[in-house]
Amino acid sequence: MTQKKQQTPPEILESKVTAQSRLFTVEALDLQFSNGELRQYERIRGGGRGAVMIVPVTENDELVLVREYCAGTHDYQLGFPKGLIDPGESPEQAANRELKEEVGLGANSMEVLKQVSLAPSYFNAHMHIITAKDLYPERLDGDEPEPLEVVYWPISQWSQLLQEPDFTEARSVAALLLLITTFS
Repeated sequence: MTQKKQQTPPEILESKVTAQSRLFTVEALDLQFSNGELRQYERIRGGGRGAVMIVPVTENDELVLVREYCAGTHDYQLGFPKGLIDPGESPEQAANRELKEEVGLGANSMEVLKQVSLAPSYFNAHMHIITAKDLYPERLDGDEPEPLEVVYWPISQWSQLLQEPDFTEARSVAALLLLITTFS
């Protein structure tokens, strides 16, 4: 194992918004590194609330996934339920709410597997990957434009899930592998 080198982040000399939409704010950062080097980086400014991805596990050792439309790839992708943390919610509360909205299940037991960053070179956002167990039926209205397809997948066949052509989202793949390393 290597020792983490103590590094000082570059100084932000200027920050300016270069583009803005309903969902995203792009800002340019003028930076000066400790060796005097000047550079401009662009990043998408995060909302700061964070997000959750839920890995629901049934009492029969099945994963609960959803298939939903993804505008970025203009197709349907299979993955774990996910969503933003609302103001005032803990990650666990947000995970339980999203689970009820997207899958129609609540959970009596939740455990944070890991907090991950999303494209940290370009995006200031974090996601909490949370397992949900001891599931029970409960549905809340969500903001999805159409009902999501709910898919049950045996954990014992996790490697086949990785081969599915519509199971490609890196966050879902990471969540599955994190679960498998803790499950065995």
